[in-house]
Parts: sequence; C-alpha cells; structure tokens
Amino acid sequence: MPNTLTAAVVQSSSVLLDTPATVERASDLMAEASRRGARLVVFPEAFIGGYPKGADFHIYLGGRTPQGRAEFRQYFEAAVAVDGPEIAQLAKAASRHKTYVVVGIIERDGGTLYCTAVYIGPDGRVLGKHRKLMPTALERLVWGFGDGSTLQAVDTPYGKMGAVICWENYMPALRMAMYQQRIALYCAPTADDRDSWVSTMQHIALEGRCFVLSACQHLRQSQFPHDRMNNRLPESPDTVLMRGGSLIVDPLGKLLAGPVYNEDAILTAELDLSMIPMAQMDFDPVGHYARPDVFSLHVNTAPQRAVTMGDAPGN
Repeated sequence: MPNTLTAAVVQSSSVLLDTPATVERASDLMAEASRRGARLVVFPEAFIGGYPKGADFHIYLGGRTPQGRAEFRQYFEAAVAVDGPEIAQLAKAASRHKTYVVVGIIERDGGTLYCTAVYIGPDGRVLGKHRKLMPTALERLVWGFGDGSTLQAVDTPYGKMGAVICWENYMPALRMAMYQQRIALYCAPTADDRDSWVSTMQHIALEGRCFVLSACQHLRQSQFPHDRMNNRLPESPDTVLMRGGSLIVDPLGKLLAGPVYNEDAILTAELDLSMIPMAQMDFDPVGHYARPDVFSLHVNTAPQRAVTMGDAPGN
C-alpha cells in the first residue's frame, strides 16, 4: 500500500438548475485539483443536481401548491441517474486525471430523488454509491430514504474509502458500520457550514482513527435562480447561503487543511497513511477498544424494495 496520498476537498457552488454547467464546473475543478497533485478529490453534498438552500417548494402541513409542484419538477429534471451521461462525463474526467472522486449528487430513480455520494475510480469506473439514509428536516419531503445496501465502502490502494453525508455523521450506529469496514478515507460531503461542524469532523477522525475529508459548498444568493424557485432567505445578492468550512483532518484530530469560509477554494493535504496504525495503538473502536460482550450492532444491508417480483418463498 502506498505510504502517502495527496487529497483535495472542493469548496464551490453548483450552477443550480443547470446540470450540464455544473458537470463542466466539476470537471474543471477536478483538473485544477489534479494539477495540484491530488489523487483523491471530494466534492460537496448535492453538488450535481444542487442543494436549494432556503427553498421550501411551498410545502405546508396538509397541503401543496401547483407552484411548488412546478418548482419540484424543475429540481427533479436537474437530477441525474448514476448510469446516466452526466456521471459518465465525470468518470471520463477522473480517468483523464487519474484520480479517485467522491461527488455528491441528487440521484433520480423512478419518481424519487435521493441525496447520494458516488465513488469514481481513476480508471473511469463507477465503484459504488451511498444514498443518504436519513434526510434532515424538510429534506425528507423532496428526497427519499436510503437503505443499508449502500453502506459498503470501496477498496482503493490507500485503504477503504466511503462517504457519510451531512447529518448522517450524527448517527453513531452508522459511524460504527463504517469503522467496522476499516475505513481509512472517511469522506463527509455536507451542507452544514456551522462552526460546530469542525469539532464534529475532528471527533470522527479521533473516534474512527481515520482521515476525514469534508467538503461544503460556498453559495451566495446571487447564484440562486429566484425566477425559477422560491427562496425564503434574505434577498440581498451578497447573502451567503452556504459559507463553506471544508477541511481535512488526520486520525489524531489534527487539522491538515481548512476550515476556509466565504470563498471558493480547493484545499489539499498530503495524507501520511502510516498514521492510521500508529493512531490505533491506543484506540480501535471495533477492535481492542470494543466491548462486544456488552454492546453489539446489527446492520441490515439488504435492499429494501416496495415490490418483489417472483414466486413466493419456498415455491
């Protein structure tokens, strides 16, 4: 296994409701990160498809509106399929730059949208995906729920790589499911730009004895298409909807890059992978510091389907 890895987290905004332009932006940012030596590039939550901060789709308890449905249709049309041309374009860029890529997307599957992180390899293959298990607050009215079938981390020459999206990081059981896979590169695409997010990422790095890479968008009101989607946040074009706060943390909780606020940025850091076993000397959450005789966790990794076609069991 290589001893070091140069990794990058991208802090930029989607071109909301313009998916082709956002894919082009992602490809350009990937190229810039590669020029800086990055062999792993992490993009924010919902980067492709967009995180419409402040939108409410005119949803209220007991009712929806025609205008809100029309706005959702536009958002739905901006979403992408994992096997669609947009991800194929990003995969070609990853292959061109020989980089691993973790990118947040709004995934369209049938009539449902999911907040998803897609893993792309340097050979241009899609290695896997993770659907956000638990959308937060109003997100639940526009995104579906993921299931345990997409909790699988993927192999890289640098160790296991996986993603936990935004407030999923506050789910202790989910974190343990990732640690059990011996995750080395813990990616945390997010829309949380609060000061407290930094301490959360440092805690997870210490708890999991892994490198944590968190990417958040830097998005201003002027980049939000008011003529196409309602936004309840202040009207000033300079209003910051998401201020970033992207960062990279080592397995002992030290900040290697960031956080950076209120500007676009690509943050890079050289990860010394030999730190992982050194950090695990005195703490391994699923090894010598675990107490399975007292605590145990069962993870259901079966896909959850509304309809299963075929003969009844036993026939």
